[in-house]
Amino acid sequence: MTEDLSPAERYAASRTRAAEQATALFPFREMYEFELDPFQIEACEVLEDGRGVLVAAPTGSGKTIVGEFAVHLALQQGRKCFYTTPIKALSNQKYADLVNRYGADKVGLLTGDNSVNSEAPVVVMTTEVLRNMLYAGSQSLRGLGYVVMDEVHYLSDRFRGAVWEEVIIHLPESVTLVSLSATVSNAEEFGDWLDTVRGDTAVIVSEERPVPLWQHVMAGRRMYDLFEEESDHGGRGTGRREVNPDLVRLARTENQKSYNPRDRRRGKMVREADRERERRSRSRIWTPGRPEVIERLDAEGLLPAITFIFSRAGCEAAVQQCLYAGLRLNDDASRARVREIVEERTAAIPTEDLNVLGYYEWLEGLERGIAAHHAGMLPTFKEVVEELFVRGLVKAVFATETLALGINMPARSVVLEKLVKWNGEQHADITPGEYTQLTGRAGRRGIDVEGHAVVLWQRAMDPAALAGLAGTRTYPLRSSFKPSYNMAVNLVEQFGRHRSRELLETSFAQFQADRSVVGISRQVQKNETGLEGYREGMTCHLGDFEEYARLRRELKDRETDLAKQGAAQRRSAAAVSLERLKPGDIIHVPTGKFAGLALVLDPGIPAGRTAGHRGFDHHDGPRPLVLTAERQVKRLASMDFPVPVEPLERMRIPKSFNPRSPQSRRDLASALRTKAGHIVPERHRKQRSAAADDREIARLRADLRAHPCHGCSEREDHARWAERYHRLLRDTRQLERRIEGRTNTIARTFDRIVALLTELDYLREDDVTPHGRRLARLYGELDLLASECLRDGVWEGLSPAELAACASALVYESRQSDDAVAPKVPGGPAKAALGEMVRIWGRLDALEEDFKIHQAEGVGQREPDLGFAWSAYQWASGLGLDEVLRESEMPAGDFVRWTKQVIDVLGQIAAAAPADGGTVAKNARKAVDAVLRGVVAYSSVG
Repeated sequence: MTEDLSPAERYAASRTRAAEQATALFPFREMYEFELDPFQIEACEVLEDGRGVLVAAPTGSGKTIVGEFAVHLALQQGRKCFYTTPIKALSNQKYADLVNRYGADKVGLLTGDNSVNSEAPVVVMTTEVLRNMLYAGSQSLRGLGYVVMDEVHYLSDRFRGAVWEEVIIHLPESVTLVSLSATVSNAEEFGDWLDTVRGDTAVIVSEERPVPLWQHVMAGRRMYDLFEEESDHGGRGTGRREVNPDLVRLARTENQKSYNPRDRRRGKMVREADRERERRSRSRIWTPGRPEVIERLDAEGLLPAITFIFSRAGCEAAVQQCLYAGLRLNDDASRARVREIVEERTAAIPTEDLNVLGYYEWLEGLERGIAAHHAGMLPTFKEVVEELFVRGLVKAVFATETLALGINMPARSVVLEKLVKWNGEQHADITPGEYTQLTGRAGRRGIDVEGHAVVLWQRAMDPAALAGLAGTRTYPLRSSFKPSYNMAVNLVEQFGRHRSRELLETSFAQFQADRSVVGISRQVQKNETGLEGYREGMTCHLGDFEEYARLRRELKDRETDLAKQGAAQRRSAAAVSLERLKPGDIIHVPTGKFAGLALVLDPGIPAGRTAGHRGFDHHDGPRPLVLTAERQVKRLASMDFPVPVEPLERMRIPKSFNPRSPQSRRDLASALRTKAGHIVPERHRKQRSAAADDREIARLRADLRAHPCHGCSEREDHARWAERYHRLLRDTRQLERRIEGRTNTIARTFDRIVALLTELDYLREDDVTPHGRRLARLYGELDLLASECLRDGVWEGLSPAELAACASALVYESRQSDDAVAPKVPGGPAKAALGEMVRIWGRLDALEEDFKIHQAEGVGQREPDLGFAWSAYQWASGLGLDEVLRESEMPAGDFVRWTKQVIDVLGQIAAAAPADGGTVAKNARKAVDAVLRGVVAYSSVG
């Protein structure tokens, strides 16, 4: 209403409009059909002001708008902008977006296996590519004005996170950094660190979801709201989030019902399927099946949906279950459009490969609007699923959690089957951060009014625990930064040892460690005040009570040590006696649940002890299998034999004896009682205590009696104060050790790595040797192993296919680390070379032990894995996809992914190997050509 304004106010408003129109942000905002959110505007204004920015906001909130404004600024200023992403799929997606906006001539792509217009003013790349460019001093860095680090919270990733910190630390000071992160609870702390290493950095946090999220639990035929209606479902306010009382009552009722697993029907155990049917008939709730869930969501207008299943096989099975159930989510027109798109996207794949890849079954699911999405799928297939889902032609996707890592596939609903997943070591509850990341996909901005997160009911579910998971919207960003061999030689080459050490001290990892020390230091100061008070309380007028207390502790410790030695000797003697037992020995079990007469059926002596390498445990001794006089067959443990055991008698065990047959056990137990029931076992004589004859104990007791404080009437009061003093002193020393351990931790690790590299002649003080310069070109977990193999000529004379097999051992890691079956490997020179690689690793492993470099701390060389060597050899030798996949029993997606990593490491080997006089560099390039074919060549995403 400008008419109502005074002339002065109209003039001021026009000046404000003119100032806004003069900014770079004004034309940028005009490029979008929607109004920017306040946090986006604030972040863009900070960037235009010449400052760095950290934006922490929920998934789907539009953080990338800020990154795109950095691109806009760079183009306007005639400077370069690098846009980095954690995964190649995201890089491809962002590249396509920017090409659509700015044209192919202004945008490039670099992802390790893709290089498109790499000298363009705007280049999208994976973070590792930028790290490598920084270490190599690439000319492409000239004129660089902005770097966008999308998904910067990846620096928490324990395998790749260090790369993000390396880039942030080593970027030239003239570069403005734009960091885009998921909502993290310590954004201010991360911002403080960025302020320290990058200069003035604004921290902008938005916790408001652009689309409100409703949380539900689907149980039986109903879908319950997780929170009460008046609670803050959408996260737009600060209302209290009370758990739905109906859901709490339902859980209490369900959990009180007891289902006895030992119910018998017609003399037999009730089978699981029967019990489940019975449970359903007695209960109002059950876990709905997958087709049932999709049908319910479809009926309530909650599709498209992503169902997260933490298993690849589970995702494939879910699609098949929906197909068998006759689900059809697409009409005829949509089916035709799906077939058209799929045939167009897969036209380059030979027909024989389509059969191997399960193309026709996959297509049938897509035509019905149903698909799986996981890392085991062919990348091309995954891309098609993503495209069809975004177009609304696929309405139900069953995915593993990898889909949550930034791929732009928002849905109206997200379904979580379970709140437990396998983390590589054990089944563990998902964290609040993982829950936020997964459910963040629900709600499409500009399409949906609200998003829905649905958790399927499971037995013993606790709604309060689920509400806590859903209500904890943030998670802390923790550095996973660790120095590596490659990093060490690159740093020393550029900056020398002293400056490199100082640079590493600026890492976020050290920043967090130093901050944590502040609280511990305060506790140490408080403890020292308490120690003064305790010291006064134990003061004795007769003498030095601290000395007297020390004598008492020494006496107590000596008595405890002797008691432990005695117990250890008894256990050792008992173990030796168990090892002498033979089948047919009748013994008396001295203690435990099965104490009494027993017949040894099997001595239970382990076949051998696994010496293993670092971290492997020895077997815990004999565990005899016995038949008790009460007819029970049990495997006993060492704890059942606190004292040695001797056979009372022997008897023959019939060859027909079957421990599973009640009649057989009854007959043999009866014979056992007849044979030895009358024998009374000898009681084990208690030996004289070692303390009674110990000279040290006698001396300490004499010194105690002779001490002046021994005769003090308040001796026990002083002793109590002395005990408190000692306990607090011990705690204080422990805290001081923690402070010492956390201070300069990164630099100390760097020192140990440098010492080992000096020992191997990679470094000489501040000089990098030719061996070190070779190592500087090798990236990856097994960088030092690869360098040593090149130095020792392990791969000289190998054919391209044999070299590909050896290269695979540097990158491949089995999904099951404890595979019992030895992997198949090529014969001849390749087998010898692989064996030599393992021997070199053993030498390096022992050297790392000497220099206190531990894999448990994320530093050092893991053992090379030969599990992909045969597949890599076959593929490089020209065999067809059908034969390679059939022998490897590996999903096509995994095969392509590992093969692309083999190509990457072969490229590094070709660059690092001597160009003159050797065959390795030439054959590595030939191996790349041999491997980059078929499904590997036409899969654009790695």
